[in-house]
Amino acid sequence: MKPLLIAIDGPAASGKGTLAKRLAAHFKLPHLDSGLLYRAVAWAAAHTSRTPEEAAAALEAADLDNPALRTDEAGQAASKVAAIPQVRANLLKFQKEFAHQASGAVLDGRDIGTVICPDAPVKIFVTASLEARVERRYQELRERGADTIKPRVLAEMAERDRRDSERAASPLKAAPDAYHLDTSDMDADAAFAAALAFISSKGFRSSGP
Repeated sequence: MKPLLIAIDGPAASGKGTLAKRLAAHFKLPHLDSGLLYRAVAWAAAHTSRTPEEAAAALEAADLDNPALRTDEAGQAASKVAAIPQVRANLLKFQKEFAHQASGAVLDGRDIGTVICPDAPVKIFVTASLEARVERRYQELRERGADTIKPRVLAEMAERDRRDSERAASPLKAAPDAYHLDTSDMDADAAFAAALAFISSKGFRSSGP
């Protein structure tokens, strides 16, 4: 059997990042949040003299643990640089090499199952209603102490959805053979259980507890 390669895609605040981390821990696999790559490129372009294309080509020097990459502003900026074809091309090799480790891997993003890992044996497209995603992001921002209002979160998320799904370079969409996981009415535990059931149906099982 091929190594377990899990490709997870979906829009912002759908729960894909949380799910990816839990699956990686469960199956003891390396995990890559591809969105962090684009956030790092956007941050470097804003804080150095590099263009986004140059920053993407020099990504090996990026600090993916930088707390600034986790902010909502960084997410919005990442969505913009992700629409630049040359940026995506420069990050393609990095992501493909990470994905095809002998150990297997878990990657999450917006074009993992369609562009980065079209050969992944497990593809999951995580989605949720816009209302559910807005509520999640609003609560997350409030917990961080951010001063925001729901209409602003709604407007920003709707714009990001439009930008991600309509861009010419690798738009956000589900792979034809992806398992659609709607988390609108699920908590993280329920989403994890549903994903595990699907992965088990593909013949993969954890060797751990």
